[in-house]
Amino acid sequence: MKNKTMMTDFYELTMAQTYFDKGEQNKKVYFDIFFRTNPFNGGYAIMGGLDNIVDYINNFKISEEDINYLRSTGKFKEEFLEYLKNLKFTGDIFAIEDGTPIFPNEPVLTVKANVIEAQIIETALLANFNHGTLVTTAAKRITNAAGDIPVMEFGARRARGIDSAVEASKYAYVGGCSGTSNVLAGMENDIPVLGTMAHSMICDADSEYEAFLDYAKSNPDNCVFLVDTFDTLRSGVPNAIKVAQDYLIPNGYKLKGIRIDSGDLAYLSKKSRRLLDEAGFNDATICLSNGLDENTIKSLKDQGACIDSIGAGDNIAASKERVGGVYKLVAIEKDGKLIPKIKVSNDAIKTINPGYKKVYRFYDKNTGYALGDVIALADEKIPEDKYTLICPTEEWKTTTIENYEVKELQVQIFENGKQIYEVPTVNQRKEYCNEQFKTIYPEIKRISNPHGYYVDLTKKLLELKKELILESRKIEVPKQYRKQI
Repeated sequence: MKNKTMMTDFYELTMAQTYFDKGEQNKKVYFDIFFRTNPFNGGYAIMGGLDNIVDYINNFKISEEDINYLRSTGKFKEEFLEYLKNLKFTGDIFAIEDGTPIFPNEPVLTVKANVIEAQIIETALLANFNHGTLVTTAAKRITNAAGDIPVMEFGARRARGIDSAVEASKYAYVGGCSGTSNVLAGMENDIPVLGTMAHSMICDADSEYEAFLDYAKSNPDNCVFLVDTFDTLRSGVPNAIKVAQDYLIPNGYKLKGIRIDSGDLAYLSKKSRRLLDEAGFNDATICLSNGLDENTIKSLKDQGACIDSIGAGDNIAASKERVGGVYKLVAIEKDGKLIPKIKVSNDAIKTINPGYKKVYRFYDKNTGYALGDVIALADEKIPEDKYTLICPTEEWKTTTIENYEVKELQVQIFENGKQIYEVPTVNQRKEYCNEQFKTIYPEIKRISNPHGYYVDLTKKLLELKKELILESRKIEVPKQYRKQI
């Protein structure tokens, strides 16, 4: 991966120069990445993007070319630019692993570093987290709705550029897709590449039959014909059957299947299944595509559609949703002490959880299901026998749990700037994601109106938060402005 250090917002550098001018470049700070609401109005998100964050940090360096560009803006002092020449990431990073179900307001990644390092890396960390998590979550929602039906990721042409397309294919595979149409993604990430044919080949030929026959002669072991170019039931399926009878079977091959990409998919799939079965092609599969998402897949299944596989693209690689991950200062070190920091807002959802923290997940020993998460200050110990979860917004809501196993979710990725975490392969992440997803209650996975998952604060953290909120209200306002507020 090439050096992408300059993929940062301009204000990160102007703030960095301010810290440098104040002589605070060695000040240690703590930042959390978290998100406030689940995407897709769902009950969960799936962590993604950590692998690219690791690559970014490992290649963090400000080159001479970067320095020359920054100098050309006329906004930076020579002393600061000289400092940047030798800047490297020397801090610590802790993160929840890719493929893990994650929930609002819990720190999914924590940076402990010198303030200038921590500020410059913000933009790239958020970009990688937001995109990786969005695609992985979208794929998991779609594959979960599909159940045992394999989902092929077809979104490369809908993605926001080549790099985005390759990344989307990778995270879609981690999120449960069976493979991708994107050859570059398959080659780079050891993902199965899959595909059928396009309408253009059928339109280009003298007839639909000739198009299917030509394709069969070139790809006899992989004949999945696209049957909806003209008329699915009166032309497409009959021509697929005829080519199978005329060429495939006599030459020792078979019709692998058909794909339907338009029309009433439930109706057409059932009618097509009947035509195939009546012709003796009971093992020929039916693939459905055309802008499918978790809601349409559920609807198709409810209608009894005949589906053996699904092609999904737009709603994985180019989703209109967003994760909305943010990067907030939560603590600084001063005179050898850890000072918690808080951002307070009139909008309660934007008031952050202060301090250097850890996240723990409770698992029922009998069922293996996740019971809830608790966010604790880093120096707190979580009991292993009995615990009471306290709702951070309505403290009278409590849930006492027993007979559980507790696991700290974040693992250390970098220590003093050195990578100490081995990034799993894409296939390992896919398997891990699948196993972790099994620990989430079905009610939380519902497409509509999912049950809420417990993400609570320890009593100590809750009290700290309330204390800092009260302190923030004591800010002295200059007399000339008091009447305006």
